[in-house]
Amino acid sequence: MNREKRLGVGIVGCGSIGTVLAHAIDEGKAGDAQLVYLYDRTLAKCEKLASTLAEKPRCARDFQELIDCNKVDLVIEAASQGAVRQYALRVLKAGKDLMIMSVGALVDDKLTEEIRRLTRSTRRKVYLPSGAIAGLDGLKAAAIGRIDEVVLKTRKPPEGLKGAVYIEKNKIDLTALKKPKAVYEGPAKEACRLFPKNVNVAAALSLAGIGSKKTRVQIIVDPSITENIHEIHVKGEFGKLTVRTENVVSPLNPKTSALAVLSAITTLKSITEDLRVGT
Repeated sequence: MNREKRLGVGIVGCGSIGTVLAHAIDEGKAGDAQLVYLYDRTLAKCEKLASTLAEKPRCARDFQELIDCNKVDLVIEAASQGAVRQYALRVLKAGKDLMIMSVGALVDDKLTEEIRRLTRSTRRKVYLPSGAIAGLDGLKAAAIGRIDEVVLKTRKPPEGLKGAVYIEKNKIDLTALKKPKAVYEGPAKEACRLFPKNVNVAAALSLAGIGSKKTRVQIIVDPSITENIHEIHVKGEFGKLTVRTENVVSPLNPKTSALAVLSAITTLKSITEDLRVGT
């Protein structure tokens, strides 16, 4: 593909996920994509990341600068659920496609419906990577028929839940735990609100299946492990589906699984390819 036809990308958020994505694009691992712009509320983070890349992107001084650029075709949110709420609609209204990493924001039904409405009126696309789990293809297929139950059991080391809203609110001392402890059981809708940086996979499951109010989540803190472990159990008229992933955590952020970022790179790569494998 000629340089002029490469997919122009803007990344919002220059933390651990944004950094890995930027380097993947720069190194040609994300298909025929070009990193055009970086944006972070802290300009110094943008400039630091840009300085490590061979093909230097511009650093936006404000978000409007990024979406005003006609070379940006796709904006990737790699910041937070708050960033999704703040910027998603603006991206679509500006005529750009959008990839959302903080999928947990989409348990807000009003926001999700507004995004759907805008995609229809603007004919833009919104991409939600699978994240740190496998099995979404099977769940999406099963959802054509009747699904009776979707359960996510997430097991994380203490460091992986540090700073979560629920943990702070209930004053749970993660360092004092000597054995596994279930800290949350309930609907995905609440799980994403109480653990906004920890269980975005619950939102992805909800959107692919029976919704955030019916999808059940159990979160377990386990001091004996170093991986983020997700078990998915689905029952329906298609039969039963059980998937287990044991994810190595990102070296840049213990709250993020390495697979979550790899799924974003793969999604970006697939956008630029004509042959797509899987549901």
